[in-house]
Order: sequence, then C-alpha cells, then structure tokens
Amino acid sequence: MDFLYIDVISRKILNEILQYRRPFNLPSMTLEEEEEIILKVHLPRVKAFLIQSKPIMFILPAFPAKSPNSKKVLGKLPDMAEKLSLVFLNSLCERIKVYYPPGAEMIICSDGHVFGELIGVCDGIIDDYQDKLNRLLCELELNYISIFNLSHVEEFNTSNNCYNHSRKLLVEKYSLAIEVIKKQLTGSEDGLSLYRAITRFLYEDSLLPNYSGSKNALQKNARQRAVGVIQHSWAWGNLLAEQFPSAIRLSIHPQPVSSLKIGIHMMPTCDNWLTPWHGVAVQINGKFILMKRSEAEEMDGKLIKINEEPSHYII
Repeated sequence: MDFLYIDVISRKILNEILQYRRPFNLPSMTLEEEEEIILKVHLPRVKAFLIQSKPIMFILPAFPAKSPNSKKVLGKLPDMAEKLSLVFLNSLCERIKVYYPPGAEMIICSDGHVFGELIGVCDGIIDDYQDKLNRLLCELELNYISIFNLSHVEEFNTSNNCYNHSRKLLVEKYSLAIEVIKKQLTGSEDGLSLYRAITRFLYEDSLLPNYSGSKNALQKNARQRAVGVIQHSWAWGNLLAEQFPSAIRLSIHPQPVSSLKIGIHMMPTCDNWLTPWHGVAVQINGKFILMKRSEAEEMDGKLIKINEEPSHYII
C-alpha cells in the first residue's frame, strides 16, 4: 500500500470540496489556516476509503422543500436552482473519479419531512418536491447521486403518510431536550450564529405577502420555531451518523473548522446562508448566481419558463 499516494489523492479529494466551502470567516484565522485544520479532521476519514479502495461516500442533508415565501422563490417545485445544484454535485463525483478510479457517490438526505410544520410547508408539498427531485436525477442522468429520506428507515417508514408520528419518534430517539439545546446554542458563538441564521430564515419565510400581523409577533414565533428546527436537524444528523458512520458529511450551512461537517456552496451566491430552495437561479452575463426572487425582480430580471413552468431569470 503506497501511503504517499493515499495522502496525495486524499488531499486532492478534499481540495475539490474546499473550493466551494462556506466559511465562518472568523477574524482570528485566515482561510488557509481554517482549511489546514479541516484537513486534519477529515484526511483520516477520506484515507479510510482509499485504503479499502472503496468509493468515497458523501452525505448531504439538503433539498427539503421550497420556501413558502413567493418573494424568495418561483414556486413549490424544484427549478433551475435545484437543477444546477444537482449537476454540480454529480460533477464533483465525476471529477474525483478522474484521479481516483473507485470514484465517489453523493447521497442527498432530503430532510423536508424531518421538519414539516416547523418550516411552514405541508407534507404533501414536500412529497411533490421530492418526487420531482427523483425525476430530475433520471432526466439529467445524474448517476452518482441518490436520495435518502425518512421512509428508507424501517422504524420511520412513512408509507402510511403519518409524518407527525415519524417526526415524534425521530426526536424521542435521537434528540436532546429543548432546554438542553437552548443552553448549548447560547453557550457558544457558533451556536448563536446558527440560531440567528435559522431564525432569520423562518422569519423571512413567514413574512408572506398576505400576512397582516405584527412583525414582532412573527419574529417571536420564528425564534421559538428555530430551536425546534435545530432540535429536529440534530436528531436527523444523529440518525444519519448511525446509518452512514463512515461517510464524509457535507452541509449547506457554514461550519466551524473543527466540525465533522464541511459547509459547501452548490451555486455562486453573495449570501453565505442562501440555498437553492430559498432563492432563484439568475443568469447574468452568461453565468448563474443564486439570489432571492425579489432581488432578481428589482434588477428587472426576465422570467424564463421551461415547459410552461417558471425556471429562472435572465438579467
């Protein structure tokens, strides 16, 4: 076994990911210093795959459902923003295969049903979103990507559409109590950053065009739901760690450098927290960037439809 070869290839694989990292940008550390710490955390885990000559397994909890706020997105189903992101993830695996023949696989852990009513989206709409994702994988021939969700775990099987029961079981088995989570969040700057970001997302998603209540009430509600979202997210993460113990864990949120998760962007964006299901794809000078729908319209973006369905904007 050529351990120098393993080290070189493992670093190449991680560098493919780190090009697209969502950094915390802590003022006390440069990006290079951050990434050196990340390599120390993840190199042994990548090397374990190479030693066994197995495909690198990535898991990415993501693609839950579109935001319910029409100021941010075009509709309820995946559009160009999701298409471009899926193609990017597949190409990441293709590039790895060029210099590591066993290649890589990307498991998208679609987590919409993990959150359900907490994110203001009904389970039927989440089902439609996931069905369209699966169709896109086939239509675009994205052979390195698969989708995993609650229904793939026998004890949480949702074939009877009893998602509330599945969520309850998930939290009971894999989560900490709300009060413990609150204490952990308020005990670190990383925790507070996560809490504030989730609160902002929930507040924006709830600020619908027909909302007539006070913004203070909406903000309070968003803060309460944010802790619940984090509780369910951590429960989902614990289940995934049990299901895929050796996988390299990616995230759609910025992550601390010592984390077992690496935050990545799937599309260029100026917002470190924006995701394809909270925004729209906008083509500017031939290149796509992710932004909120309201921002694209303020820039006089032209709406493009594909097969009569809203897809993206061109500016």
